[in-house]
Amino acid sequence: MNPFAVLMPGFEGTTLPEWVDALLCDGLAGVCLFASNVESREQLRTLTDAIYAANPHAVVTIDEEGGDVTRLYQAVGSPFPGNGILGRLDDEALTAAVGEQVGRELADVGVGMTLAPDADVNSTALNPIIGPRSFGADPAAVARHTAAWVRGVESTGVASCAKHFPGHGSTVQDSHLALPRIDADAETLWARDLPPFVAAIRVGTQSIMSAHIVVPALDRDFPATFSRPILRDLLRDRMGFKGVVVSDALDMAGASADRGIPAAAVAALRGGCDLLCIGTANTEEQMRSIAATIARAVEAGELDEAETRAAADRVADLGIGLARARSEARTPVALTTGAVPGVTAELVARAFEVSTDVKKACARNRPISLIRLETAPSIAVGVSPWGPFAVPGVEAAVTATPQTDPESVADAVPAGSLAVVIGRDNHRHGIARPVVDALKARHDVVVVDMGWPDPEAGLADIATYGASRLAGEALLGVVGW
Repeated sequence: MNPFAVLMPGFEGTTLPEWVDALLCDGLAGVCLFASNVESREQLRTLTDAIYAANPHAVVTIDEEGGDVTRLYQAVGSPFPGNGILGRLDDEALTAAVGEQVGRELADVGVGMTLAPDADVNSTALNPIIGPRSFGADPAAVARHTAAWVRGVESTGVASCAKHFPGHGSTVQDSHLALPRIDADAETLWARDLPPFVAAIRVGTQSIMSAHIVVPALDRDFPATFSRPILRDLLRDRMGFKGVVVSDALDMAGASADRGIPAAAVAALRGGCDLLCIGTANTEEQMRSIAATIARAVEAGELDEAETRAAADRVADLGIGLARARSEARTPVALTTGAVPGVTAELVARAFEVSTDVKKACARNRPISLIRLETAPSIAVGVSPWGPFAVPGVEAAVTATPQTDPESVADAVPAGSLAVVIGRDNHRHGIARPVVDALKARHDVVVVDMGWPDPEAGLADIATYGASRLAGEALLGVVGW
């Protein structure tokens, strides 16, 4: 068994490095592309062509969720609504159309699988990593929209990957930085977290991504990525999933902080993962070390050879199927990129929570000052233009960071203006309330949360449930910019 056949690294740059080319020729399963690999659509197509020239059955993936998490549009902000908004609009045909558009755009540049949709039920406003990536807090609604998005993207020949199994929505830690724990009983998990994955499997998702989370009700000893009870007994045997189980990135702290990536790779294969997402900016030395560790584990009996070979076979079958889909694809001659037919800023605005008082405040004819609360983005989202500040020509009157003096923000707003304070997850960032209080002492203020708001915090006069560029355009219309 070739250990490279279950590995999926990332790499830096917009052209294919020689070492990745060589490993692909030697049977590397595939690659995961990130924003650092994307310069233009033409460049990306050239890159994927080079990957397939080295390995025609390579699984080429990307994190394109069609919202806050975007790699195709990370440089300019996403033109798609995002799951939080789609869930609130609650139009399954619209959700399917977004998934289909994402799939068409990925197929056009040669990407075979998107690591989406996010199927997590976001059941707490304190979740630092899911939030508006989720379709909502209601399990049945999230299940319906997960299924619709899967149907949409899979209809284009691009594979979906529902994530993060068995559900990351109730965590209050980020598995990029820690190992979250979900203390819920099995009955709660079946009622709250698992229905979207059941729905995704039912409509034919080709892959499911594991979560680096501990769920004691399912496995007291190991996080889901390393858990046989979760990935084999539950996902495969009980839920009937036959496709490829993809690990979340093994360079995340939740997977490798205490053991290193090579050991995490062995543990993930033992647990039931098939395709190991290693992370980004990987190196040849690192990949050869991981492969050697897997080979030694098989030889020593630490990994069951038959199970490991079956994992590689599932990945190979996926790659063959994606190659067949590419050969059969009929991309429309006039593919319109960066838009979904019928999805306008006005439609997106219908998903927003806007109080009656705010509508009246925004209806008055007076200058508007946009105040940008700039906090560190989540690692999943990365650095990317967001909200109205991704819209060409729109600039904040002042940008407040955690180091900004709140009174200086109030000083920058002209008298008689409406101060519109815009942030993401305002309740989780200490800068929000002092800035809002300083402004309210001297100005009329509207506070906008473009993340997942906490209703009890009082920091969301307008809640958009997403910070894509399209959501930003919609917000500008609501506030009368």
